[in-house]
Amino acid sequence: MKKIALSLSLLILLSNCSTVPITGRKQTAWIPAGELIAMSFNQYNQVLGESQLSNNQQQVAMVKNVGNKIKAATEKYMTDNGFADKLKGYEWEFNLIEDKQVNAWAMPGGKVAFYTGIMPICQDETGIAVVMGHEISHALANHGNERMTHGLMQQAGGVALAIALEEKPAETQALFFASYGIATTIGGILPFSRTQESEADEIGLILMAMAGYNPSEAPKFWERMQVNSGGQAPPEFLSTHPSHETRIKKLNKLLPKAMKYYNTK
Repeated sequence: MKKIALSLSLLILLSNCSTVPITGRKQTAWIPAGELIAMSFNQYNQVLGESQLSNNQQQVAMVKNVGNKIKAATEKYMTDNGFADKLKGYEWEFNLIEDKQVNAWAMPGGKVAFYTGIMPICQDETGIAVVMGHEISHALANHGNERMTHGLMQQAGGVALAIALEEKPAETQALFFASYGIATTIGGILPFSRTQESEADEIGLILMAMAGYNPSEAPKFWERMQVNSGGQAPPEFLSTHPSHETRIKKLNKLLPKAMKYYNTK
């Protein structure tokens, strides 16, 4: 049974090549979207059940307001450009978790979480939009599927997701969390994930502009993030993210493209 699953997985891996919205990059991701969305709903509820949601109503309202605006922009862009099928099964949800972590993430199906630790760096709704657009872009671009595919090939011999969940549930859950930014992974997927991070920056810049937020604020957010890190970030080749300097330079280069969307609002 496992050999059959492995053969089928390899066949799909070789044949299933899709296009990332906005950037046009070709990608390989063989896990069925429906399986990932179902898993994400379960894992999202688990995370929320094990976390304390923020009772700061002002910040909670800001996260939800920005989330809904980015959601509307996302749905419009995807529909207008023939990618509406990629949103099938989405049930959007935006929550703020009480935690000092400077982090946020999005799972397949539109499940998004912010941690209160990132809110002072966001400062306002525009800063939240920078992060929200970036994290939602990971889901839209199928980045987690790519990372899960790569991880299953490395860690589980290429077996199907359902089999991996049955035979190695803890390891597969850990891989899922790492693939969607809920944990940090170092290893063979690092160069690949830096590409994804830069791609999410680009897509997120467009989405925030379409939602009515000034994209020129994005480099400023990352400048604040750089100050917050206190220069303690690891070398770029050891990081799952581009260096702050690299990210800021690329965002500035992308601003003219993003401003075209913003100026039509």
